Amino acid sequence: MRASLIQIAVNEGESVEARRRRAASSVRDRAGAADLVVLPELWTTGAFAFEEFGTAAEPLRGPTYEAMAKAASDAGVWLHAGSVPERDRDGTLYNTSLVFSPDGDLAAAYRKIHRFGFDKGEAVLMGAGRDLVTVRLPETTLGVATCYDLRFPELFRGLVDAGAETFVVPAGWPERRRSHWTLLARARAVENQAFVLACATAGTHAGVPQAGHSIVVDPWGEVLAQAGADEEVLTVEFDPAKVARTREQFPALKDRVLGVEVPRR
Repeated sequence: MRASLIQIAVNEGESVEARRRRAASSVRDRAGAADLVVLPELWTTGAFAFEEFGTAAEPLRGPTYEAMAKAASDAGVWLHAGSVPERDRDGTLYNTSLVFSPDGDLAAAYRKIHRFGFDKGEAVLMGAGRDLVTVRLPETTLGVATCYDLRFPELFRGLVDAGAETFVVPAGWPERRRSHWTLLARARAVENQAFVLACATAGTHAGVPQAGHSIVVDPWGEVLAQAGADEEVLTVEFDPAKVARTREQFPALKDRVLGVEVPRR
């Protein structure tokens, strides 16, 4: 299976519509080169551009939905379109990920459960999701998480219990904590014996330099590929069957004693 992680730079002063066109073009460029394409978190605004969340928020089936559905269909790829600020009918904002099939149909939507910011930013501006989301592809089952979720291992255990074999994690991760980004991606892969495809943004969001360094990790914690700091497309070929082989050869998950109760859809 081939995956392309599109490490977009959210350029200052660029309109949301221009970002949509650029992202859609990048997805279409992956036609024939990838089976799965991944975009980063909040690439229409920038993850730290808090003041833009409200003005750029759109309904689930809004302009970004339409643009990404068409891009997935045009390219004939599975597309994890990163996340966008979603405004629900009741006015609540959510950090919502969209996953499309190669036909352009919505395969899943995931509202980020763990909101970053403590007492400001996303944590106070957006509502929290409640449901775990998995997506069945012909080759593997995706477990969907977003950025700050990476710090909460119980979410990933819940995704494993729901059948996940490959975690897809779009992010807008700050450069100052880049060492955590790599460490946590590898930890989630090792402890769950799963692939991790973690796609981050490049550039600077509202004065916050972004980590970049999108990364693909195998079930043994080995880094298969990693991007640099700048805008880049990271493409890697991996064997989804390695998950089952790893879990059979080293059946640590069978020795779990403590469980967690996490809502799932």
